[in-house]
Order: sequence, then C-alpha cells, then structure tokens
Amino acid sequence: MVQRAEAAPGNARTGYFYEDLTVGMSADYSRVISDSAMRLFADLTGDTNPLHFDDEFAERSLFKGRVVHGMCTAALISTVIGTRMPGPGCVYLSQSLRFTAPVYPGDEVVARAVVDRLIPERCRVEFETTCCVGKRTVLSGRALTQVPSRNGSE
Repeated sequence: MVQRAEAAPGNARTGYFYEDLTVGMSADYSRVISDSAMRLFADLTGDTNPLHFDDEFAERSLFKGRVVHGMCTAALISTVIGTRMPGPGCVYLSQSLRFTAPVYPGDEVVARAVVDRLIPERCRVEFETTCCVGKRTVLSGRALTQVPSRNGSE
C-alpha cells in the first residue's frame, strides 16, 4: 500500500518526523507555469535567455518554441520536499536532475517525491523525484534530505 502525504504548504510543523516515513510514501505538488511565473523566476535568477522569452528566437531552437527554465521546473521538487514530505524542518542535502522533455509556458507540472531509502544512522531519507506534464516525464532525479527525529536526534 502506498501512503500519500497531505501536509499543506505554510502550516506550522505539519511535516513528518523521520520515524513517520516508510519506503513508498509519496507526495505531489502541481503548478501551472505561466508567463508571469517565468518572468518572476528570471527576475530572481537573472536568467533571461531568449529561449524563454523571445518567440522568434525560440521558434528556431530544437524546442520549436519558448520553454520554461529547467531549474524553475526543478524548484517544484523543493516545494514537495519542504512543504509536503518530509516537510517543515527537513534539510535538503543534495539533488540530481535529468531533464528529459521540455516544459512549455502554460503547462501544468506535477512534482513528486517518493521515499526510496531510509538511512536510520543519520535520520536521512533518499527520494526518487520526478516532474511530469500529463503522462510525460519532463525531469527525473534523486534527492537526499536530513529529517528531524521525534526524539530530537539527527
């Protein structure tokens, strides 16, 4: 049986302690990436590559149109891990990423984290991470987090 996390973003300590997690648990976060979200991401990061904003330039690319910043898509994984599961109090230690397909402005991206391995000695958790648009996987990777323990040890 797969147990799904339902913690809501912004709530006080609604996340999971290390002892609450089991292999196979998963959590999702979905977001439509609008032009305005892309502009905010560019303002934050300084990434104004014309591939994201110039229709004429982007039409000549291998994507045949403007695409969302890959790291904007990847940031949704941080939202899953930081607000849903394990949630508040966890520390993101590492993330590997493989971009497998483009995300276009207006696409709804579903980011998912699935508990893949528990490391009890350090209260760490490895996750399989993905982002999908519909049934198409646009990003895959792995994350490592440090998760608070119910008894206060980490």
